[in-house]
Amino acid sequence: MILRLFLMGSLLMTAAQAFAWPYPTLSGDRPIVIAHRGASGYLPEHTLEAYSLAIELGADFIEPDLVLTKDGQLVARHDYYLSGSTDIADHPEFADRKKTIDGREDWFVEDFTLAEIKTLRAKQAFPGRSIAFDGQFSIPTFDEILSLVAEHEAQGGQQVGVYPETKHPDHYASLGLDFVPPLLKALERHGYQDRDAPLFIQSFEPGILKRLRDATDFRLIMLVFPKNEIDPAADALSPSVSLEEAAQFADGVGPSKALVLDSSGKDTGFVKKAHDLGLAVHIWTMRDDRLSAPFQTSQDEYAQIFRIGVDGVFTDFTPSGVLYRGLIAAGAKDKAP
Repeated sequence: MILRLFLMGSLLMTAAQAFAWPYPTLSGDRPIVIAHRGASGYLPEHTLEAYSLAIELGADFIEPDLVLTKDGQLVARHDYYLSGSTDIADHPEFADRKKTIDGREDWFVEDFTLAEIKTLRAKQAFPGRSIAFDGQFSIPTFDEILSLVAEHEAQGGQQVGVYPETKHPDHYASLGLDFVPPLLKALERHGYQDRDAPLFIQSFEPGILKRLRDATDFRLIMLVFPKNEIDPAADALSPSVSLEEAAQFADGVGPSKALVLDSSGKDTGFVKKAHDLGLAVHIWTMRDDRLSAPFQTSQDEYAQIFRIGVDGVFTDFTPSGVLYRGLIAAGAKDKAP
């Protein structure tokens, strides 16, 4: 609670004024704030502690990236290799597990059982951020994350949604590991039943989303980024799934910021095109310590992102998303008839 008050207080001191326009989102509702990998701007990502802090800071959804262990258990890591976010290199007992995949020499989650993964500890994965908590937190399972949310709500906390990403499902399928059964079984165990559940499932791979569409009516998000890095506004997405195609099996798209704002900070028209097809737009990733050109402050960047009508933002710094969305809400209320 003390950390939450400190962070929110610091942001309030930087906020000069309320924005004065209503939400131009697909539904007209306020955009959601998605805690990207938990409160990853402050604590090692994808840990129960990072998710818990994000919840305390007011996130609407927490985002666990999911990968599969050797024994088919879902755990939260952004990458399927381990050196970037854990202390695996400090475990001599695992030295012989190192191998090379796609030119990267590393340790890979698929070569470890859940019991072995649980001996590792998380570390800060993002350069320039605090390493004060390195080595303190374990790697959580998807079940543990869902239990954390349930416990929070059982104690009278606000409803918190879960926004899992299936990482590299085609890679795991090539190893005989299928994402769909453990994912759906975990959700069923924790009471997630239909599209009214506080849940989005996301992926960069359309195949798994199409399978999930056949198996459930949970809300699905197709992740996309510019295929043409020189001209991000060009109508070319990677993976090669057009917005029209995505609308056939997904409820929304998760584009990188480069698709919705150009290098001068102007609207590319992507959000309107998606909305015209009935697709929600949840953009990634807002980072106070890595602003996109030409913005000088996170307040300015959020203002433009919300102005163009995005339906949600992935952010490493939950307080910024909550605060600047709240300023817009205050301004819109003042202007209401």
